[in-house]
Amino acid sequence: MLKNRFFLSVIICLLGCASCSKYNKLLKGTDNEAKYQAALSYYEKKNYDRALQLFDVMQAYYRTKPEGETIAYLTAECYYYKKEYIIASSYYKRFVTRYPISQHAEEALYKSALCYYNISPKITLDQTDSYTAIEEFQNFIDVFPNSPKVADANARIDTLRTKLEEKQYDICRLYFKMDEYQAAITSYETYLRDYPTTKYREEILNNMVITYYRYAENSVKSKQRERYELALEKYNTLCYVFPDSEYIPKLESTVTKIRERLEKYKSN
Repeated sequence: MLKNRFFLSVIICLLGCASCSKYNKLLKGTDNEAKYQAALSYYEKKNYDRALQLFDVMQAYYRTKPEGETIAYLTAECYYYKKEYIIASSYYKRFVTRYPISQHAEEALYKSALCYYNISPKITLDQTDSYTAIEEFQNFIDVFPNSPKVADANARIDTLRTKLEEKQYDICRLYFKMDEYQAAITSYETYLRDYPTTKYREEILNNMVITYYRYAENSVKSKQRERYELALEKYNTLCYVFPDSEYIPKLESTVTKIRERLEKYKSN
């Protein structure tokens, strides 16, 4: 039994060596047609590393020939399926630049954006790749507005924007919890400008009332009145936009204090 396993291992090893020898001979040889057909075969078998090596040594020879287009596109595809997305995106964009009227140009530009979508990180990390994905999907939509992939591209843009919105709101929450008054106010104002229809608008108005009040309480006297007035202004906006808000009764004691402070300024 052990002897049979040993001979089987030896046979597999010898076959592997023969295969490597044959591949290396092909790679170093001058028969470009054989290389091309072998590269296509490796690609179909999902042996992307070997396909890439062959595509790479053939690019210069086939650059001005019809096969050059296939090599350029499949090179990008190999990197995509190897999940080397940054490299794949670069090759997809290079392909579109070189072959703008190719039947693969639309797919290549779409996949270039998809590469960045695939590496868009979780919400707690830097979102540079998410912004790049949005830009690339938008570019795809602009270049191919009638593509059947436009709906999918728009849906992915919405997903990414939701992630960015959540990321930005987490920053707002952090400043609020840390009592970083100016930073919280600035981030809330920026957030409302960037996302005017946000589902967090009600909560933000509540937090801004509290933040302005606390900011006023901890400010020098010359700045207090303005900040109390801004707190009251946000409260009035909350009452107008969300008249049934659960936050209104919770803010009652704070608003009473704000009005008392402002009355003192009137009497002075």
